[in-house]
Amino acid sequence: MISQHKTVLIAGSTGDLGGRIARALVDEGATVRALIRRGTPLDKIVPLEQLGIHIVEVDYHNATEMKEACLDVSCVVSALSGLDEVIIETQTLLLEAAVAAGVPRFIPSDYSMDYTKLPVGSNRNLELRRDFMKILDQAPITATSVLNGAFADMLTGMAPIVLFSHKRILYWDDADQPMDFTTKDNVATFTAKIALDDHTPRFVYIAGDQISARQLAVLMSSLTGQRFRLFKAGSRNFLETLIKIARTCSKSTDDLYPAWQGMQYVHGMFSGLGKLEQINNNRYSGIQWTSAKQILTNHIRFSKESAS
Repeated sequence: MISQHKTVLIAGSTGDLGGRIARALVDEGATVRALIRRGTPLDKIVPLEQLGIHIVEVDYHNATEMKEACLDVSCVVSALSGLDEVIIETQTLLLEAAVAAGVPRFIPSDYSMDYTKLPVGSNRNLELRRDFMKILDQAPITATSVLNGAFADMLTGMAPIVLFSHKRILYWDDADQPMDFTTKDNVATFTAKIALDDHTPRFVYIAGDQISARQLAVLMSSLTGQRFRLFKAGSRNFLETLIKIARTCSKSTDDLYPAWQGMQYVHGMFSGLGKLEQINNNRYSGIQWTSAKQILTNHIRFSKESAS
């Protein structure tokens, strides 16, 4: 049962998704406490304060400060973003503080396709989440991960799927493979409700829409009045080869989202390996799930207005 009269601590609220989750928690009636690294610029803190969120500046490596920040909290929500140092090390410090303070529930920073099914080594960033999952599942705390597939802005040009200027829908291997897309706002709202719900499963799965490349071609043709054709970029094996080449040629190893990491995520989508097998959208009433049609309609309208 959801209870709005709770205090929820969120880490990562100065980021895009974290900020949306913090606002959603406020909208749900929760008392929100934002864990902020000491020295964070004011321009990132002020918008949170204006929402009535209590700011707690800490040194993540100070166990006493971290524990005090977690006292009297019903759930800790992580929206931290990064590589090993953040997803493994910093989240572990956050988890240890939550356990020390007696916090009953923890939501890790997952918000992705179903990484539990991906082959080892197939996605660096999601492999880190699986590594942290092992640490989390050994801790004396109840955990719930929110898995949501791809963020819906991938349909608007963030990923080479809908090629607007070429009137093509690019796909790999199988044009009929369903893919999960969810807006960040939908993820934030659902996560806020999970944070206020005392009885949630280990994993919840949400998707604003599930659509294949072939269906996207039909949809875009209908929305624009121009024919969008399918464009097969290659097989799964060919994409795997391209990923290896791109990773080998990459000059930096500490970028969060290098090109090859994006390719790894696309592989998980078009291969179906990260597909969400069950959807829990109906767990809570009142959420307006945004479809691929709505996302693309809004993008097309905005593009026309910007060009005029």
